[in-house]
Amino acid sequence: MKNIRYRFCGTALCLCCFLLLAGCGGMNKATTGAAAGAGIGALVGQLIGHNTVGTLMGAGVGMGLGYIIGNELDKQKVAKQQTVAENETKPLADTTWQIVKVTPKPKQKDPYTSRVSHFKTDGTVISTLMKPDGTVEVTNERYRIVGSTLIINNDDYIINARYRIDGRQMILDTGKYSMVLQRLDS
Repeated sequence: MKNIRYRFCGTALCLCCFLLLAGCGGMNKATTGAAAGAGIGALVGQLIGHNTVGTLMGAGVGMGLGYIIGNELDKQKVAKQQTVAENETKPLADTTWQIVKVTPKPKQKDPYTSRVSHFKTDGTVISTLMKPDGTVEVTNERYRIVGSTLIINNDDYIINARYRIDGRQMILDTGKYSMVLQRLDS
């Protein structure tokens, strides 16, 4: 009688894990992997141990392994999304620009006296900011071009700006402000 109860508990636990997994469509792969791993681990634990302890141990180990595998898949997906195709960096790839005018003048807590940005071919833009006190700050951002929109982003922000190049000048318009940049390289 005791053995039947343990099998019922193990089967019920496995069924619950699979039902939870069915609702995981919007989750990331780490969470989905943890849920699937727990369910599969519980089944294997029940089959091997034929008791609740085996079921729970299998669920725990399966959840850990499922999370690890899913997390690695999530990391690969993010890395793939951050790679930029060559056509998404033209015509700014390997060019250097300096901001010469901003309208309206931004109200910043730490304004800069000069900002020079180098657009690299790998989709990164390195900007050097000179502050009024003489200190220099270097920022590393990502960029891509979609149609006539320049997208610059970092982990905590994204800027979408309409852009156009007119000779050695680039005009950016974010909707809040516009900028004129002068090309420094040849």
